[in-house]
Amino acid sequence: MSLIHYVCPQCTAVNRLESTRLADAPNCGKCHKSLITGYPVDLNNTNFDKFITRNDLPVVVDFWASWCGPCQMMAPHFAKAAQAQQGHVIFAKVDTEAVQDIAARYAIRSIPTLILFKQGQEFKRASGAMSAQQLVQWLQG
Repeated sequence: MSLIHYVCPQCTAVNRLESTRLADAPNCGKCHKSLITGYPVDLNNTNFDKFITRNDLPVVVDFWASWCGPCQMMAPHFAKAAQAQQGHVIFAKVDTEAVQDIAARYAIRSIPTLILFKQGQEFKRASGAMSAQQLVQWLQG
């Protein structure tokens, strides 16, 4: 039995569950809402660090802005990839206009920029819009 930590996207409680239960649509032990939604999680100053460091699954973060055309173009592809990878990789988004200090901390110079975090550490990054298929290939590469 392999236990993993999974941060609830709604209340940010850290849940401990068996990795084999990820496909069973587990609920949060605190708020009782679904842990795995298949949708990107919006991150901000209050939940970013906990979400990145306490999840045992890899977390891919899309740094974007509402005025960015390529960001808007990639958004549905990012959501589609989140659905396809649920239970394997957690997808999250950071609005660089609303959370400028996090964007500055990771030296985001162009958007969209994707950063894959593992155990709270940056594992790899890519800039530019990608299709859902390209996103999955990038994650697996």
